[in-house]
Amino acid sequence: MLDLINITKKFGTFIAVDNINLSIKAGDFFGFLGQNGAGKTTTIKMITGLYAPTSGNILINNIDIYKDPIKAKSFIGYIPDQPFLYEKLTGREFLYFSGGLYSIDKITLKKKIEKTIEELQIGDWVDKRTEEYSQGMKQRITIASALLHNPKLLVVDEPMVGLDPQSAFVVKNVLKDLANNGVAIFMSTHSLNVAEEICTRIGIIKDGRMIFEDKKEVVETIKGSDHQNLESLFLHLTK
Repeated sequence: MLDLINITKKFGTFIAVDNINLSIKAGDFFGFLGQNGAGKTTTIKMITGLYAPTSGNILINNIDIYKDPIKAKSFIGYIPDQPFLYEKLTGREFLYFSGGLYSIDKITLKKKIEKTIEELQIGDWVDKRTEEYSQGMKQRITIASALLHNPKLLVVDEPMVGLDPQSAFVVKNVLKDLANNGVAIFMSTHSLNVAEEICTRIGIIKDGRMIFEDKKEVVETIKGSDHQNLESLFLHLTK
């Protein structure tokens, strides 16, 4: 579903991402970990088409995102680290606006909106202006808008930032259900406990290079033999 092939991104002489290769299949829940400045956000911006790689190719469902960006992006749902909403719109109005960008017919869109409202436990807040929302509710509406077109790949940047425990619980369950139903999820996070809890694969980037990538079962084996938890493994690899 997502293939990064020899991806490199340079800003002048600075190499932000250095020859990354990665393949994520349908149903994979990939946790992308790294210190600040390691290259996580740059990688996400290339996957979503916001940055062009200096070299290499990015395939979404076998479609090169830079040769056929419209078609490739139709398979992607993107949840940024900071929700961007039109504050004078209600949550429902924002969802209808977002669905319109994907040319979803009104009957299908209405059903999908009602379903996501229920799944994300948005409740009556959906008919209030988003300027009244808490950080957690803003994040839930942002997630809902990213799911309206039934994406095959969900790209998530720090989904738990600023969330209260209830909102974090709801978001984690929705993401796990999506992966269980065949959606490929690429999630960047600093929350190692969240990655340890819900991801099926773990990757660690340092100084633009992928220094570790494997299934969760392998991570558990390593932890059991050499480390007490994912945090100690992460610190050991990135020190």
